[in-house]
Amino acid sequence: MKVVSNASPLVALARIGHLSSLHKLYETVHIPTEVYNEVVVGGAGMPGASAVSKAGWIQVTPVQDVVELEKAIVKTGLGTGELSAIFLAKQLAADLILMDERKGRRLALEEGLSVIGCIGILEELYRLGEIKDLRHIYQELLRQNVRIDSRTLQASLNQLGLASA
Repeated sequence: MKVVSNASPLVALARIGHLSSLHKLYETVHIPTEVYNEVVVGGAGMPGASAVSKAGWIQVTPVQDVVELEKAIVKTGLGTGELSAIFLAKQLAADLILMDERKGRRLALEEGLSVIGCIGILEELYRLGEIKDLRHIYQELLRQNVRIDSRTLQASLNQLGLASA
């Protein structure tokens, strides 16, 4: 399965100590150079920077059509990371793109890509038994100031039958 990631799922999972869990779902995760630069270079010293740089299963793959990428950034107003991940996913004919940002997810879907975000990744890890206490993990996301709507977390718990009584 070919998987491409944007920065946000990598950083969110790193903040809660679960970046390596992503490797349990996907053998290789491709990231564009722009995402690597955002997380590792620009984010030096921040959560995820060191972990992403050391993860041998995360492969940095450059976007080939840089001219079109630059045009799309101006046209859409989306960030370089989101757009480069979408371009790379299309370039690699990826099966899945990991992305949390709403506008980026919308564009990825419009481009015919399958999208999953941090919550979907954590749900899958829970289903596989890699995460035992999903409620605790969600609380940790909030404690780490990961920008995720608490209603989304509650809906996830409800869907999995884990809602509080």
